[in-house]
Amino acid sequence: MQLYTSKTYGENELQLIKDIAENQVQPSSKLEYAELLIAKAVLADSLNYVHSGYLQKGNALRDLGKNVEALEAYFYSLNLAKKLNDLRGEGGVLISIADVYSIMENSDNALKYYDEGIAILQKTKDSIKLASALLNAGDEFFNIKDYDKALHYFENSRDIFKTVDHPIGMAYNYGNLGMVYASLGRDEEAKVHINKAIVILTDLEDYYPISVYLTYMSQIYEEQGDIEKAQEFAQQSLELAEEYGLKEQMGDAYLLISELKEKQGDIENAYHLYKKHVAYRDSLNNIQKVQDMADLRTDFEVSQKQLEVDLLNQQKRTQKIIVIATTIALFLIGLLAIGLFRRNAFIQKTKRIIEKEKQRSDQLLLNVLPEETAKELKESGKVTSHRFESVSVLFTDFVGFTKYSESLTPEALVETVDFYFSKFDEIIEKYGLEKIKTIGDAYMCVGGLPFEIEDHAKKIVKAALEIVTFVEEISKNQHTEKNFNIRVGIHTGSVVAGVVGSKKFAYDVWGDTVNIASRMESNSEEGRINISATTYQLIQDEFECEYRGEVDVKNKGMMKMYFVVHPSNSKQSIKSIAYGNSGP
Repeated sequence: MQLYTSKTYGENELQLIKDIAENQVQPSSKLEYAELLIAKAVLADSLNYVHSGYLQKGNALRDLGKNVEALEAYFYSLNLAKKLNDLRGEGGVLISIADVYSIMENSDNALKYYDEGIAILQKTKDSIKLASALLNAGDEFFNIKDYDKALHYFENSRDIFKTVDHPIGMAYNYGNLGMVYASLGRDEEAKVHINKAIVILTDLEDYYPISVYLTYMSQIYEEQGDIEKAQEFAQQSLELAEEYGLKEQMGDAYLLISELKEKQGDIENAYHLYKKHVAYRDSLNNIQKVQDMADLRTDFEVSQKQLEVDLLNQQKRTQKIIVIATTIALFLIGLLAIGLFRRNAFIQKTKRIIEKEKQRSDQLLLNVLPEETAKELKESGKVTSHRFESVSVLFTDFVGFTKYSESLTPEALVETVDFYFSKFDEIIEKYGLEKIKTIGDAYMCVGGLPFEIEDHAKKIVKAALEIVTFVEEISKNQHTEKNFNIRVGIHTGSVVAGVVGSKKFAYDVWGDTVNIASRMESNSEEGRINISATTYQLIQDEFECEYRGEVDVKNKGMMKMYFVVHPSNSKQSIKSIAYGNSGP
């Protein structure tokens, strides 16, 4: 945004906004730039950029899970592409529409639009877009278990990707072909293709499909009776999913390892892992949305009954009028039809408003509370406090903030704090941590709740290193009032977590662990991460630390403390993942 607003681009402005929208990773940011592109393109009377704006708007809404609104944007973009005689754009939008129907599990519509899009793209010279469309269509046939057609589409897509030397396309083709071969019982071919996919995707650092393909490899070895090898691949899938916060794959991996443990007779561990699978599965099931849909259906049925009653009464009146004059009756029937149409339109509009407000309230609640806590609050109207035996608590504090704030206006002060804390939010979300609250210039987050994870201490240290690095880079590159220095403190221990208040809900944690973490921060130094001995014991195998000795802590006495050294000097690479020789 700073690049865009800091200059005047004239005729190149629309192209710049289009490029920014296409390259945004966050769906909300993509939507913001797509709306900006549409508004400016309409003013400039540029149908081509309006078409691009609605295409990117559809992509953003799809990634946000708003499938119906995404379809509306795509169809608008499709009409503009037809007006522009843009075959490449028309074909691409048709494939995007098909992808949304596939997400909605409407295979009939998905395959219809895939066929239309592929037919148009075959008339263009865009080989990569055509190959991608064939790949997506094959994936839909795989979902409905039509494996012969899935193979046909995947093989055609593979040949095109190979011709144009497109590595990411080849990787997905190899992986998808491997899944088809696995489903057909052709295990050796499946292993060869999935291994090829994993090698390419590892080089490209595209980890989500790797986690999926590793699960398939595990299932293949399980069916062949090699439980040890199956468990090795399932564990790799779990570690990768945990590293990159892939919750769906974490749940699948826990289930698979649980089943393998059960086959080995390790019932205790199998049960423990299955409980973890259930926890992740339930967190991904939006129970409230199902209930909302049921409520809307009930409202709709009630309104339909009311319409039937109104219609019956009107019919009785109409029968009396018919005796007087047929012309008058027809006139009244016409009025009735118009009235019913307007009433139905009003009901539909009201339903859309209600649904939008419910979605809005759900999103606001999730911004305040963890998902599991929000679900419990909506179901029972209260939240039960839970004790977590091992979590890691992080505090940050800006050095000399009070002095800086005296020279800033209130507006500039709030903008500055928001600038830093927004980036902190992105970092902790990346590592699957939970933000608790901010107090003035202090920021607090926790790792290990509401889901219990074994490596929360390492993840929170990684997040702390990114936070410190970010603050240092801002200080080096921007000589403005936003330049602050930061202290960080971390401690690991037990806490109690829950919701306080009965009206303005606040999720919080309590316990001596929180107090000690705060003391770690206050006893830290500028640009340093100060950790307790307890946290040090959990991370020492991966991070190099500098022993500070025992420090006198207020109300706690003498406590051992350590500084975490910069990651370039760490003993082990954070992204170290070894797949080994997984061939037959």
